[in-house]
Amino acid sequence: MTGKFSGKVAVITGGGSGIGKATAKAFVEEGADVLIIGRSLDGLKQAVQELGGEARNVHFSVADVRNADQVTAAFIEVDRRFGGLDILFNNAGINLVGSVDQLSEEDWDNCLDINLKGAFLTSREAIPRMRRRGGGVIVNNASNAGLVARAIDPAYCASKAGLIMLTRSMALAHAADRIRVNAICPGPVSETGLLLEHLEGQPDPNAAIASILTTAPLAAAMGRMITPEEVAAAVLFLCSDEAQMITGAVLSIDGGKSAGIQR
Repeated sequence: MTGKFSGKVAVITGGGSGIGKATAKAFVEEGADVLIIGRSLDGLKQAVQELGGEARNVHFSVADVRNADQVTAAFIEVDRRFGGLDILFNNAGINLVGSVDQLSEEDWDNCLDINLKGAFLTSREAIPRMRRRGGGVIVNNASNAGLVARAIDPAYCASKAGLIMLTRSMALAHAADRIRVNAICPGPVSETGLLLEHLEGQPDPNAAIASILTTAPLAAAMGRMITPEEVAAAVLFLCSDEAQMITGAVLSIDGGKSAGIQR
């Protein structure tokens, strides 16, 4: 490893599992100090232990990204632990399957609050801290569902499309602060909570996975899904000096799923 993020401080929401944990691991291996945020105390403790704990300067804060007070408290913990912030990866998110006429108002609000409002609340805390450091990077985990609509999950699609527009707006607003803001649009990704939740309701999980692969031509050709580590690699690139002139970008990591219609 090169240690290219040595001296940098990264905060990752939804950092206890899946893409979040894989990204935390990648940052730690490249020398960054990391704080992961999530709702599960046990999950966060286990993740921090796996990532090396205090010996590697990895810490956690229990917070619900829907709750402004809890988000503020998490960033106060960042200040206490590290004294500043360079990188924010807004990764926390949920899926919600159901057509508009099947969803309750509570369902809708919960999906939008976690996937979109959460990124607003964390970014609102991060931006002043990055400004004091002379710049920083925010990466938002959107989805190809924010690029190409799906019939089965309109709330999820709306939340992710909104996150893409939030990304672009913040990129424009904070370029003068040298704060870069980009989005990634991954999927289908293995070993994530969203995938496991989907497979739990399937009578034949292997058949369900095979069906998912058919929607992404490159994934189908390779016979596998995208891995969390591959998504993490893209996040690290966007946060690196190699990407210092990239802002407002939306990077698809979906094996060609959002490229267009297959004939």
